[in-house]
Amino acid sequence: MKIEHLGIAVKSLETSDGLFERLLGTQNYKKESVEREGVTTSFYQVGESKIELVEASNPESPIAKFLDKKGEGIHHIAFGVDNIFDEIERLKKEGFIFISEEPKDGADNKLVVFLHPKSTNGVLVELCQEKP
Repeated sequence: MKIEHLGIAVKSLETSDGLFERLLGTQNYKKESVEREGVTTSFYQVGESKIELVEASNPESPIAKFLDKKGEGIHHIAFGVDNIFDEIERLKKEGFIFISEEPKDGADNKLVVFLHPKSTNGVLVELCQEKP
């Protein structure tokens, strides 16, 4: 397991892309819409990990609700795993609660699943695996 990326909720990708391009000294390598989740993402490579900027693409998306409640900032931490199905089973046996136990297609060519923050000290944790 490794830190795959940090997800940061932003109000405007246009504004935030400019900020992160200046901060990191590089441009994003990918922008992608994930319509099922109601978000648009922008990815930056930082060493072996990534930063994912996440903007709501509709007012009902979980990111829109997060922004309304907490404002811009770190939304989740994602751990890259080799086998997401094995990790789900392992973590269920350890007593962790999942928002959904069924992996779904995520951004950046990944299968993803989220652990409920109630079982991870208030931190939204994402597991992600490169799609075959």
